[in-house]
Amino acid sequence: MTWVNSDEDLAADVAVRLARWAGGLQPTAEDLALAERSLRDTVAVAVAARGHDVLEVARALGEAGRWATASHVIDYDDLHMESTTHISTVCVPVALATGGGARAYLAGAGVMARLGMSLGWRHYSSGWHATTTAGALAAAVVAGVARGLDADGLARAMALAVPAAGGVQRAFGTDAKSLQVGQAADAGVRAAGLAASGATADTGAVEDWLRLLGGDPAVVDVSGPAVPGGLAVKIYPACYALQRPITAMREAVRGVSVDPAAVRRIEVHTPAATVQPLIHHRPTDGLQGKFSLEYAVATALLDERHGFEEFGDEAVRRPEARRLVDLVDTVLEDSGDWLLAGTVRVVVHTDEECHEASLQFPPGSPQRPPTHDELGEKVALCLDGSDVPADEITWAGSAQVLHRTLSLGLPRPTRIAGAASSSSTTCRCPAVPAAQRH
Repeated sequence: MTWVNSDEDLAADVAVRLARWAGGLQPTAEDLALAERSLRDTVAVAVAARGHDVLEVARALGEAGRWATASHVIDYDDLHMESTTHISTVCVPVALATGGGARAYLAGAGVMARLGMSLGWRHYSSGWHATTTAGALAAAVVAGVARGLDADGLARAMALAVPAAGGVQRAFGTDAKSLQVGQAADAGVRAAGLAASGATADTGAVEDWLRLLGGDPAVVDVSGPAVPGGLAVKIYPACYALQRPITAMREAVRGVSVDPAAVRRIEVHTPAATVQPLIHHRPTDGLQGKFSLEYAVATALLDERHGFEEFGDEAVRRPEARRLVDLVDTVLEDSGDWLLAGTVRVVVHTDEECHEASLQFPPGSPQRPPTHDELGEKVALCLDGSDVPADEITWAGSAQVLHRTLSLGLPRPTRIAGAASSSSTTCRCPAVPAAQRH
């Protein structure tokens, strides 16, 4: 069912408006297909994180929190572009932990998308981690729908989750990033439990919260599909802002032989908004490497594939990688206000040649959704070495998969491939002065 705003909805406060929409959601076939893809992608990524050190620390969290941490820690989870939120890493684990299914997931995912869109790019670019600010309230909706709460209960659950709706980008590159996602998931489950127990709350707190964080409640629109704009699936296990420059670098050197030792300079031309989360310019470990533009283009030149090993501590500390990192000049352009604004252009200079490529939409983006084979390969490689068959990832069976797998501490898979087409050229040119470094 496609929802259309009524006059009554438009007059209600934002929590009530969203709660009525979530409580009355009847997913379309397209909505359910998105939910199914999100389930497979998220559970596979969580299984791939088995044995990660942070999961031992996450034992202090509840079940939803532990699973959300696992699905986020290797930075391989999907992204809602319009809100800059990792929707499924919150909403899938909460749905599974509370016994909800596709409808509970979609209700929370839709609320998370709309709250994140209300908060807008200014919220994210100010340094907030929108996945956790919007995620706590979304988790309350997922858990509330799973519990059978009515619209009043869902609105109160959102209001009760407001105190936990925080999280900042300064955590990126540390355990705190995935753990604050886990805490948001747990907070939503607690809030739904409080609402189910009869806790009172002023639902207007949600509007106050939105305004205090720079959002605009008036733009919350409950019309259209469950998740407006769809979701981007990552091809490479790193921050979404790196998907495009990695692909562009690979395209720049596709079909040509470039000796990394012969490279003298690498230029990356990109809108300033697209590097917002890329805060580690000289990374020293794998976590930091997942948020480093400089390391992303270095590994794209050095490595044929880009999987977990390529974003591990040893790979980041390679002398040849550190050398290339120091050669990267980033030229920031004043255009756009989202992670895929404009285009990225990568130029690789050697003593005698330069190779370049430009790209707007990377593989896996809503504009270039992953093919059945691409998603199947990602899932298979994430499950490699585990005892989880792909057909066991269902709404009915995935909770048991996570119960069983995340407690075993099995070794993680090592590689995952990804490739896509873009515009690339090779030219003969001498070395030129370094571009402005940012």
